Amino acid sequence: MARYLGLDLSLSSPGFAVVEVRNRQASLLTATHVKTDAKEGRAQRYEVIEAFTLLFLREHKPFDAIIRESYPPDRRVDTNATIFGAWSAVDRALGRYGYAVDEILVPSTIKKTLTGDGKADKAKVADSVRKYLRLPDDYAFGTDDESDAAAVVLAWLIREGMIDK
Repeated sequence: MARYLGLDLSLSSPGFAVVEVRNRQASLLTATHVKTDAKEGRAQRYEVIEAFTLLFLREHKPFDAIIRESYPPDRRVDTNATIFGAWSAVDRALGRYGYAVDEILVPSTIKKTLTGDGKADKAKVADSVRKYLRLPDDYAFGTDDESDAAAVVLAWLIREGMIDK
């Protein structure tokens, strides 16, 4: 049995998913997100993300690998700064538990691996996640960030040959 953490990070609603693999089958242990308050300053929001991550790690560790979705740089410098700030907040929390991100996957690779379409929409990705995790068709993730975090892990597990496509 092995346990993996998937991350879909942003400033507004970072997503986290823990997937366990037994006998080449993936199961969702948990998927969640933290919603930050847009009325607060960035420093406060990063602190909320870091604190949430610390508590999440404490409750759900250990992990055999941690996989994060990459972020393609944006022409708007401000957008890049918010994403990289969220990454930094999570990286600080991971470091306190002796962890670091093991792999970073690009969104199009994740989508292509799970759905066969590198431009698949969020609904199609979530449907594929449900199928790989053997969840009911009506299973509702709290946000797209949660299903995306699970998709990150699943795409990596498929790529690494740990579960079947």
